[in-house]
Amino acid sequence: MAGADSEVRIGVDIGGTFTDIVLERGPERFTAKVLTTPEAPEDGVRQGLAQAMEACGTAPAEVALVIHGTTLATNAMIERKGARTALVTTEGFRDSIEMGTESRFEQYDIDMEKPMPLVPRRWRFPVPERLDAAGEPILPLDEAAVAATARQLAAEGIESVAIGLLHSYVNPAHERRVRAILQEAMPDLAITLSAEVAPEMREYERFSTACANAYVQPIMARYLRNLEDGLRGAGFRCPLFVMLSGGGVADIGTAIRFPIRLVESGPVGGAVFASHVARQCGLDRVLSFDMGGTTAKICLIDDAQPQTTRAFEVARAHRFLKGSGLPLRIPVIEMVEIGAGGGSIAVVDRLGRIAVGPESAGAQPGPACYGQGGAAPTVTDADLVMGRIDPAAFSGGRIALDEEAAADALAGAIGAPLELDGQMAALGVSEMVGENMASAARVHAIEIGATLGERTMIAFGGAAPLHAARLAEKLDMDRILIPTAAAVGSAVGFLRAPVAYEVVRSAYQVVSAFNAEAANRVLAEMRDEAAAIVAQGAPGAATEESRAAYMRYLGQGHEVVVPLPNRIWTAGDTDIIRKAFEAAYEALYGRIIPKLDLEIVSWSVGVSVVPEPVAAIDPAAAAAPPPPPARGVRPVLDPGSGRVVESALYRRGDFAAGARIDGPALIVESDTTAVVSAAFSASVDTLGTIVMERRPPHSTPKGEDA
Repeated sequence: MAGADSEVRIGVDIGGTFTDIVLERGPERFTAKVLTTPEAPEDGVRQGLAQAMEACGTAPAEVALVIHGTTLATNAMIERKGARTALVTTEGFRDSIEMGTESRFEQYDIDMEKPMPLVPRRWRFPVPERLDAAGEPILPLDEAAVAATARQLAAEGIESVAIGLLHSYVNPAHERRVRAILQEAMPDLAITLSAEVAPEMREYERFSTACANAYVQPIMARYLRNLEDGLRGAGFRCPLFVMLSGGGVADIGTAIRFPIRLVESGPVGGAVFASHVARQCGLDRVLSFDMGGTTAKICLIDDAQPQTTRAFEVARAHRFLKGSGLPLRIPVIEMVEIGAGGGSIAVVDRLGRIAVGPESAGAQPGPACYGQGGAAPTVTDADLVMGRIDPAAFSGGRIALDEEAAADALAGAIGAPLELDGQMAALGVSEMVGENMASAARVHAIEIGATLGERTMIAFGGAAPLHAARLAEKLDMDRILIPTAAAVGSAVGFLRAPVAYEVVRSAYQVVSAFNAEAANRVLAEMRDEAAAIVAQGAPGAATEESRAAYMRYLGQGHEVVVPLPNRIWTAGDTDIIRKAFEAAYEALYGRIIPKLDLEIVSWSVGVSVVPEPVAAIDPAAAAAPPPPPARGVRPVLDPGSGRVVESALYRRGDFAAGARIDGPALIVESDTTAVVSAAFSASVDTLGTIVMERRPPHSTPKGEDA
């Protein structure tokens, strides 16, 4: 969110290991990175805010805006710590959220376990009613049955209810009437309508989304209200905004109503940050690589816009296996997330292989090297033993690392079972992490029909600069950017995101019989709904609108996202729609199918505050000054050669724009370190960004034996 030059604006990102604070005052930026306090996340926020504001020399009353991203909603579903939630549904559909689509994510695993629904069967209450696919009543709503259900809800101590009735996305009248009856009987009950949270066809996904929203609504409402009250008590008088999973920000009223839209709010800030950097540097093909303390996230960005989707899974039974989680129908930036953060725990599995993650040491006790009682080896321990991290300079010297504890943990858990010395155990952990991330990136690119080799990697997060060069080698990528404030990139991204909201609604049409009047009516309703929510967060601001349709060939089972122009449709516009579909379909599948009719399954309308223009800046320096003097030399185990190489130590602030060095080297800053492998050279451009470029093969020096 852009603001006046003198405004003080703060981004707060609570991660699994670290809480990141970014404070911006015009062109000035102040950051803080503190360990997350899992039992009371607001404690870490207060600690980080105090550090950043002290460095800035500002007071809470001077802050104009706070934007927050959190994984609390996701964690509540994963850990099953949400509210006592019930589902009121159409008679005969009580078990739909448990039956699902009856597909198997592991075709041949006879012990396959699906995730349990968030609402147990005893709290699913069917009521007699029925609408047809056009929204016309077949069976009137039995209001006496709804009143009886209210009494059962009270007897069970239910805190939150999801109402999911068949075909309510076309006609929500029955759902609204159920809500009115329940509210009259139980005024304090939190209620979610499937027709409001996910007004799309396919009842399993719609009901699942409504249940998830209801499950986290009370806990998120308490958390956000408490956070707002805490800021007020500390002297802040500014509005509090929350990052949404679709890439925009909204006021906390919207977040409390639809907390399910916060499931990816932290990682999404990183994608917004990378998109901003891509726009600044004029890059049209980017791979965003965000590696923090708990996970690594990879996102593909084209023309400064991240890939998006409206299908997401949470609480997977098999964390990285598609189809094994609870489906959500919400707008979300599409990324692949794997358990490969600095705190990810390494073990030797029963087949004698090194496995890393998804379990994490988190902030407490943290990696073994933190000296807080952690005994399991982690990725950070491996990086320390390999020489990538200076133990005295980690986190700006605020956290002293114990190299001996890291070596002992690796030797005991990895080295002893595999008969490896400490450095080789560390190398094995590092290489496994790198290959996991590379494999995830390759699969993700294949799934969406993209290539990686010609892309520029933008690496950020506390651990990404340590691993970016090796990951680029594995993916055959030649260029890496490490922006300023890379260690707190997601929090910076919050401050770059616009106030925005997207509405997706099913309104079926066959293109050969296109009803322009019906299309214009539903699109206008969706625009008004999105605009009203944006106006709550940015009253009076100029806005822009984007539209898309989810389309398929007649008879197909899955849709393609088709961007559409913002216009009033007429009956003669079917050629425009068909050409837009064919362009999107061919880009994804490489061909079109002639002479088949098309279906529009759903429509999407997004309304966003018009962002301030970001002019592409030429990052090249006019002349290349000499490189800065090295601050020292550090032996680093090079994974490419398996040998120790003497790596020069530099401070990021010592580089003049255009100055270039050759790897192997380490470029150290307060919250992270960029590892420049022997395969790369590095320079700092006029934006302060570290630019790493692959060197010609003949110029790469050989390593030295340890």
